[in-house]
Amino acid sequence: MKIGTALTEGATKALLLGSGELGKELTISLQRYGVEVIAVDRYQHAPAHQVAHRSHVIDMTDTGAVKKLIALEQPDFIIPEIEAIATSALADIEAEGLCTVVPNARAIQLTMNREGIRTLVAEQLKIPTSNYAFAQSFEELQAAVDGGIGYPCFIKPTMSSSGKGQSMVESADQLKAAWDYAKSSGRVDTGKVIVEAKIDFDFEITLLTVRALNKNGEVETHFCEPIGHVQENGDYRESWQPQIMSQASIKSAQDIAFKVTSEIGGLGLFGVELFIKGDDVWFSEVSPRPHDTGMVTMVTQKQNEFELHARAILGLPVDTRLQKAGASAVILGGINAKGVVYEGLAEALAVPDSEIRLFGKPEAFVKRRMGVALAAAESVDEARNKALKAASLVVINPVI
Repeated sequence: MKIGTALTEGATKALLLGSGELGKELTISLQRYGVEVIAVDRYQHAPAHQVAHRSHVIDMTDTGAVKKLIALEQPDFIIPEIEAIATSALADIEAEGLCTVVPNARAIQLTMNREGIRTLVAEQLKIPTSNYAFAQSFEELQAAVDGGIGYPCFIKPTMSSSGKGQSMVESADQLKAAWDYAKSSGRVDTGKVIVEAKIDFDFEITLLTVRALNKNGEVETHFCEPIGHVQENGDYRESWQPQIMSQASIKSAQDIAFKVTSEIGGLGLFGVELFIKGDDVWFSEVSPRPHDTGMVTMVTQKQNEFELHARAILGLPVDTRLQKAGASAVILGGINAKGVVYEGLAEALAVPDSEIRLFGKPEAFVKRRMGVALAAAESVDEARNKALKAASLVVINPVI
C-alpha cells in the first residue's frame, strides 16, 4: 500500500459518510498516516468536520447527491459511519471500480438494514438469535407477538442506530405506541419494523473483530477482549473491558463473529454484539465500523478501535492486545441548547487515570451524547466507578 501526501495531487483520500464522534476519532487515526480525509454529514460542523481536511453537508440518502460528491472528490476509500446512506450509490460506485467501499458495498447494504443481516445470520449461517419477525403493518406486528414471540419483546425500526425508535414492550397496551415510535424514529422508514423476543441473558458484549492483511497479503481475523456494556432504551451509557466470560462462551462468541464477518468480507473493524448466558451465545447485531461501546479502547488498548480500523483499511499490521482494564461513561447533554459551555473539566480530570473526550457537537439535546469519560484501573469495577464519577463532574450549561 502506497500512501500519498495529503492535499497534493497524489494524495490518498478517504471520504467519511457520517461525521459523528466515531468519525472524528477515525479521521485523526487516518491523518496520522498522511491520509487526506473528507468528512460528510447532514448538518454543518459535525465532530469530524472540525478535524478533517475538508467537509461537505449533503442528504446522504440521496443517491444523486452521493454520486455527485464522490465524482467531485474522487476518493480512494469510502467509509460509512451511519445507517442512513444511499447504499445503491455505493454498490454502483464499487461495481464501476471507482474506489474501495469499506468494507464493501454488500456489507453496507446488509448491515444498514436489520432485515438483511438478521436473515443472513439466522437463516443462511444458522447462528442462534432471538426469535423474531418483520411486520409491515400494526396488524402484522400484533399477529407476530400473539403468534409466539410474546411479551416482553422489543420493537425496532429496521434501519436505525443508537437506540432511535426502539422500545421494550411488556404488555399489549404498549404495542401501538411502540409501533408508532419505531415507524417515526428510524433513520429511514423502510416500511417494516422488527419485533424480537426477549432473551434471558446474563449480559451482552461487543466483540470487536478485525479483518486485516498479514505479511503475506492474506486476510486474518483478530479479536479484541470482549467489551461489556449497559444500555438504556437501546443506547449505550457505559462500557468496560474486559468483560469476564467463560472460555467456552469466548470461543463461541469468536466463532460466531468469525462466521459473520467472513461472510460479509472486506477489511476493517466490525462491532459484533452478542448476548451471553453461561456458555450460551446469541447473535444480536453487527456494525461494519468502530462501535460506540468500543470508545473504551482509547484507554485499554495500545491500538484503539479507530487505529485498528484505519490500519486494516490501509493494509497495515494490527495488534488487538489489551494493556489494562478500563471503562467509559457517557456524558449526556441534559438540556436542549445550541453552542453549550462545559464546566467541571478540571474536577473530572482530577479523578486518577481518567480522560475526557468532548465531541464538539454544535447542539445539545437532553439524551444526546456530548462526550465520554474514560478511566483505567487495576480492576473493571474500579474503572467503572472512576469513569462514572468523572462523567458526573462535567456540567453542560447553555450560553448566557
